Amino acid sequence: MTELELFFDCGSPWTYLAFEGVGPIVRETGASLVLRPILVGGVFNAINESVYEARARPVPAKWAYHQKDLADWARFRGLEIGWPDVFPVRSVLAMRGCLVAEESGLLEPFARRVFEAYWRDLEDISQPSVLERVVSDVGLDPGAFFDRVEASEIKDRLRRNTQELIDRGGFGSPTLFVGHEDLYFGQDRLELVRHALLEAAR
Repeated sequence: MTELELFFDCGSPWTYLAFEGVGPIVRETGASLVLRPILVGGVFNAINESVYEARARPVPAKWAYHQKDLADWARFRGLEIGWPDVFPVRSVLAMRGCLVAEESGLLEPFARRVFEAYWRDLEDISQPSVLERVVSDVGLDPGAFFDRVEASEIKDRLRRNTQELIDRGGFGSPTLFVGHEDLYFGQDRLELVRHALLEAAR
């Protein structure tokens, strides 16, 4: 069984598309999916500051196409994706929360609800009140959750995941690895990921 890692930050709409797009591929290929929460802002700060420059001085035609492209892909994947008033969002609490949810075997449903809250419902996922509803929706105890997200080991794990992605050649979210070494960036590379997994299974 080939391992497929998905390094992700819920603050990216393209990552939401990848998160939902990998399921059918995993089922078809029999791959083992490993979800790896990161803080994409930490990646940008360390090695990819050009992202901030592009946001500060967007090319109007490119931005218009970006919005069309996102809408096209969302329709293709059967997802509802809007554009939140708060963007970029400070996703650190939500991404630590993913690691807390993982301890209870609820990483995937928790991350899905965070994606939905931000990209479908257009809520500010940096706000504890928003995350409290997400936590309750997936069956976690809010009090224990908010205590745990402040634990040093949770903070350290998120930093380590982020640094590991950088060390392995990643520069953004979503980043996927097939069999640990084979890197793919972007949700529009999922067909290549599928092909690589089928090749690995031969």
